Amino acid sequence: MRYFLGLLFLFVQSLPSMAQKKPNVGEEIKFAQTQADQMLLEIKGITDSPEKVSPRTIENGKLKMVVSRDWTSGFFPGVLWYLYDYTKDPKWLEEAKTFTAKLEKEQYNTGTHDLGFMIYCSFGNGYRLTKDEAYRDVIIQAAKSLSTRFNPKAGVIRSWDHNRDKWHYPVIIDNMMNLELLFEATRFTGDSSFYKIAVTHADNTLKNHFRSDYSSFHVVDYSPEDGSVRSRVTHQGYSDESAWARGQAWGLYGYIICYRETKDPRYLEQAKNIAGFILNHPNLPKDLIPYWDFNDPGIPNTSRDASAAAITASALYELAGYTKSKAYVKKADAILGSLSKNYKSPLRGNAGFILQHSTGHRPANSEIDVPINYADYYYVEALLRSKKAK
Repeated sequence: MRYFLGLLFLFVQSLPSMAQKKPNVGEEIKFAQTQADQMLLEIKGITDSPEKVSPRTIENGKLKMVVSRDWTSGFFPGVLWYLYDYTKDPKWLEEAKTFTAKLEKEQYNTGTHDLGFMIYCSFGNGYRLTKDEAYRDVIIQAAKSLSTRFNPKAGVIRSWDHNRDKWHYPVIIDNMMNLELLFEATRFTGDSSFYKIAVTHADNTLKNHFRSDYSSFHVVDYSPEDGSVRSRVTHQGYSDESAWARGQAWGLYGYIICYRETKDPRYLEQAKNIAGFILNHPNLPKDLIPYWDFNDPGIPNTSRDASAAAITASALYELAGYTKSKAYVKKADAILGSLSKNYKSPLRGNAGFILQHSTGHRPANSEIDVPINYADYYYVEALLRSKKAK
């Protein structure tokens, strides 16, 4: 199977593509700064909900803000940190600090698995760029909070607390993205318990979440008593057996993180196989921006997901560094080219979001063909990574 996928990948490389060449990073960051300026203006104009601290999407034509406990709250601060990272403009440093501070209380939140998204995208980037010890302390506490959701019997971190009548101990593929927070906490403290939780979760997800073609289910429900698998479903995809596009991107990115932190070759192999599934899929459009689900029978008359593309591009740049594969760089460059040419918001439009045409939760009729903050975050991250890719 792996040999066949490899041949198929080489064959796909030779096909003509509608994907674009890598964009000019400086120009794209300049556009992102203009959009961020617009976003800040829009946020200042919202005075009726002071508890809402971070922009998430456009809803009914208006900017939707969310509270700090929302799983997406860390992405806008993360974009601001990346703008500072690239420009070294103190303006972005101050804005990043301001919006990061609004999330500080979430370090104590034990009711969510999304602390990696919320805290690491904000405080993690903040610490990387400033070495502020206060940020380091928040990351450690957040890792402690996340660790409370680990069940040794199941060997995984619980994702959701809702729908307890439906699921006993649900774990979603997205949860792979939150392990980075735990790895960082071990580096900071020397406490290997965070590392062991992350590795155990990654190993059980590798064993239980993936099909033979390396596509992933969205949700695996475990028995908290003995760790057995009760069911496998795809809650945000077209059907339980379908490949929800953003879920595949989360899995790819997550196992690249795990390889980076452990150097376990199993994780690198898993990432390569997931990349092969995504890049070789017959329903992947020529411009490399996936439909929201690879198996939606409505293709091509259904929504794309620019966020899945941005996550994939960022992941491929890192994967290329570990495999020395120029093919991954070429694909990531092409994805960025397509996003920059055909998926960007109008200048100062969409309340300042950078990308448009993402899909959040189509089965729930939520956030379909809209700008979403995590698409912006991984797009800017991919742009920065592209500067170092060879």
